[in-house]
Amino acid sequence: MSENIMGGRAVGAGQGWTWIADGFGLFKKAPGMWIALVIVLFVILIVLAFIPLLGAVATFLLMPLFVGGLMLGCRALQGGGELELGHLFAGFKTHTANLVVLGALAIGGWIIVMLPVIAIVGAGAIFGMMRGDVAGAAAMGGSFVLAGLVAMALSIPIYMALWFAPALVVLRGLAPVAAVKESFLGCLKNIVPFLIYGLVMLVLGIVAAIPLGLGWLVLGPVAIASVYTAYRDIYGDA
Repeated sequence: MSENIMGGRAVGAGQGWTWIADGFGLFKKAPGMWIALVIVLFVILIVLAFIPLLGAVATFLLMPLFVGGLMLGCRALQGGGELELGHLFAGFKTHTANLVVLGALAIGGWIIVMLPVIAIVGAGAIFGMMRGDVAGAAAMGGSFVLAGLVAMALSIPIYMALWFAPALVVLRGLAPVAAVKESFLGCLKNIVPFLIYGLVMLVLGIVAAIPLGLGWLVLGPVAIASVYTAYRDIYGDA
C-alpha cells in the first residue's frame, strides 16, 4: 500500500487476527528492545500512579506522547530501521502539542462517561438509604449494574475515537480533532475485525497473565505494534 486512505477502509473480518500476527512480526525484529521499552513505560506509569490526582491527569496527558513515539518506532522497524529507547520519548520532540491535546480530549471524554455513571450510582444509593429495606438494597445493587452497563456502552466510542489518533497525529500530521474523527470512522468501518481482534487479545491476555503476568512482556509490545499494523491496513501508508 502506498496511498493514504481518508476515513479508513473496511477490511475483512480475518484481519483482526492478522493485525496481531503482524504485530508479533514487528516484535520479533527487536524483542529485547521491545521488552525494555515496555518495562520503562510500566515504571513511569507506576510512579505517576503514586501521585494523587495530578498523577492521573499526567498519565492521560502523556500517554498519547508515549504511544505516538512507539508508532514512530514501529514505522522505523517496518522500514528496516532499528527500534530505540528514544522512540518511547519521540512524542516529546515532534507533534508534542497535538499529542497533549489528544490527552486532554481523552480526559474530557472520560468525564462525559463518568457523569451519568455517578448520577446513576448516586440515585440508587439515595433511594436505597431512603427505603432502608430489601427493595432499597436491590435498587442499590441494580444501580451499580446499570452504571456498569452505561459505562461500557459509552466507553466504546471513546476507545474508537482514540485508538488510532496518536498514530494519525505523528504519522500523518493530522490535528487532534481531525485525528479523533478519522480514528472513529476507521474503527466504525471495521467493527467485525475489531470484535475478532478483541476476543483473541482477551484470550491471549488471560494466557499471558498465568505465569505471574510475565507473558505481558511479550503481549504488551505485540498489542502496541498491532495498533500500528492495523493503522497501516486501514489507512494505508503514512
